[in-house]
Amino acid sequence: MGRYLDADKHKIVSDAVAAAELTTSGEIVTVLADRSDGYTDVVLLWAAAAAFTAMSLFALFPLPFLELWDSLIGGWSHEWTTGELASMTIALGLIAFVLVWAVQLYEPLKFALIPAPVRTSRVHQQAIKHFKVGAERRTHGRTGILIYLSMREHRAEIVADEPIAEKVSADVWGNAMSDMLVEIRKGCIAEGLTAGVRDVGEVLSEHFPRAEDDENELPDRLIEV
Repeated sequence: MGRYLDADKHKIVSDAVAAAELTTSGEIVTVLADRSDGYTDVVLLWAAAAAFTAMSLFALFPLPFLELWDSLIGGWSHEWTTGELASMTIALGLIAFVLVWAVQLYEPLKFALIPAPVRTSRVHQQAIKHFKVGAERRTHGRTGILIYLSMREHRAEIVADEPIAEKVSADVWGNAMSDMLVEIRKGCIAEGLTAGVRDVGEVLSEHFPRAEDDENELPDRLIEV
């Protein structure tokens, strides 16, 4: 996987985090991910479904398959035994499994075949994991918040520490998400993250204003994984 942003773009996001935290005791962590999961289970599920479908069609409509096979071996009809029919059924299932598994090696098709609710769920789960590692309960006032962007799934998440979540409902982050995605849809990833950071900072400054003795407890840098 190549990096999405160069050093200059990383600096744009890091500077935005530093600027946003000047007015709040909140600590903003940004994570840019290529993907949130490998989706091996989904790939295997599609391949297994294709295998089952192929075997079921052969069981229901065997003649077209058998006539095709006869034509491939010279056009002579063949008296199929029970064992041969069973072997043909298994062979069709294996062929379908391998073909569908192989075509999903093409990444755009693979992600197109992943149901939207599955993508949303996996992105949310991964955002929670990054939050627990990088932000949760790692500040004095438990004011950490994570902005997580997953490129392959075209999904973003904002996850906040408990004191923030108690004062700011999830709906409030909608504007930050909208502003962020407007830029990202144009291919401006750094600018999108910057917009999200700015909006999150404005919300945090209302509820968690910066104290005189406030210290920067979490790194401002963008984490790209």
